[in-house]
Amino acid sequence: MREHHRSTRLFGSLLLVAAAGLSSVAAVPSGQEAATTPAPTPLGQVIPAPASAVPGGSAYEINSKTRIRVDDSRDAQRIGGYLADVLRPSTGYALKVTDDEGRDGIRLRLSAKDKSLGDEGYRLESKRGSVTITARKAAGLFYGVQTLRQQLPAAAEKKTKQAGPWLVAGGTIEDKPRYEYRGAMLDVSRHFFSVDKVKRYIDQMSLYKVNKLHLHLSDDQGWRIAIDSWPKLAEYGGSTQVGGGKGGYYTKAQYKEIIEYASSRQLEVIPEIDMPGHTNAALASYAELNCNGVAPPLYTGTEVGFSSLCVKKDVTYDFVDDVIRELAAMTPGKYIHIGGDEAHSTSHEDYVAFMNKVQPVVAKYGKTAIGWHQLTGATPAKGALAQYWGYDATSAAEREQVANAAKNGTKLVLSPADRAYMDMKYNKDTPLGLAWAGYVEVQRSYDWDPGTYLTGAPADSIQGVEAPLWSETIWESKHIEYMAFPRLPGIAELGWSPASTHDWDKYKVRLAGQGPRWDAMGMDYYKSPQVPWPSK
Repeated sequence: MREHHRSTRLFGSLLLVAAAGLSSVAAVPSGQEAATTPAPTPLGQVIPAPASAVPGGSAYEINSKTRIRVDDSRDAQRIGGYLADVLRPSTGYALKVTDDEGRDGIRLRLSAKDKSLGDEGYRLESKRGSVTITARKAAGLFYGVQTLRQQLPAAAEKKTKQAGPWLVAGGTIEDKPRYEYRGAMLDVSRHFFSVDKVKRYIDQMSLYKVNKLHLHLSDDQGWRIAIDSWPKLAEYGGSTQVGGGKGGYYTKAQYKEIIEYASSRQLEVIPEIDMPGHTNAALASYAELNCNGVAPPLYTGTEVGFSSLCVKKDVTYDFVDDVIRELAAMTPGKYIHIGGDEAHSTSHEDYVAFMNKVQPVVAKYGKTAIGWHQLTGATPAKGALAQYWGYDATSAAEREQVANAAKNGTKLVLSPADRAYMDMKYNKDTPLGLAWAGYVEVQRSYDWDPGTYLTGAPADSIQGVEAPLWSETIWESKHIEYMAFPRLPGIAELGWSPASTHDWDKYKVRLAGQGPRWDAMGMDYYKSPQVPWPSK
């Protein structure tokens, strides 16, 4: 995973129109200079690409009289309030959220009748008098709102009043995801990120319909979550980070704050406690977790594979049970990630024994285990997910091991390091990141199909994709943004959009259109030369 020393129908001509940056020209009396009004973003020119986008009819314009009309459900009201909060600063309009019936304005509707949309799908219908977003569940309604945001001019994202106009192209989008699991991981262990920094990243990833936030909460360099039964884990084990900084950790109240904020953006938080390796912060905090009973010093370097819990000690499993119990009680989501990668200091026999004991603990507390793909070298529990991070240099035997586990029922999440790892450098001149899996430019991160990527793995074993961001060289929000954007939207599209829509030449045009939006949001992204960014 972090081996530092080893080496369709919805676009067509619409995309060409957008790439050329054409504007509509208003009719004016003879002899007067023509006034131009920017054309609305062509329907469906968003990321991720929708399953179906059928343009037609007049554009809808948000104006000072626009209301956001919601039904009487709490979810619709909450999402309506969220949309209003996004658009009020830039438009300067009141955008009252109301449950009054009406056929005009922005209409958000939850309807259990339309089962074709699934749990996360939505329908967006735009015409002269209204935009209507319909979904079966809150997630679909929220994702429809993200599509609406991207159909508006980029200036809609600004925090000060802008000129407009605020046009949404006419037509109908019907959309739902290809995969249920569409994740992004943030390593808060190598460097600690405050609650506000995590929230900022949540807001950015949610724009692209990412629905899982994997938090890497423990590693050799830091333990980042308070555990009441083992308080020194956070107080001492969380006191430093890579390079020797002061580190930090989340209190239980702060962790709850992150979970609630993520939930409001339809993101499920998946906490990871990496074990039996990557455990120096825990070993330094409690001597009894070491086979020799001696606590090592805290570690602030970037080597991997040197630490291990003492697999044969009973206290190790008391520790694991306490940590999983408290973490499960704090985490409303389905999953707990138990790591399992790079356990080079644990014998294969001990590794198998450890994983066979730990997976039932996760189930005991009502959660489903996820492990890095080395879990397939043990005995994955029924229902467990294996997260594949292999890359071109991964041996055929290791890939076959994962594929065979998938054939036997283990479900997979794909995070190939030379495609999906957001901490890989773009090129030799990238000031941040690592390069052990090679350089990963934007096209390479996008140009692969999760359904066929891992030879031998059944297509129905693939649960989705995840874009991890390891933080050895990263400690600020601007670093996150520079390494994740523009690559994260592409991984999100691979997880959401039908395979038939995947086309780099079309995608890069849509991606270029996100640049002004990120500028408006104050993001520091990498301006890849592979993308035809609009000139200012």
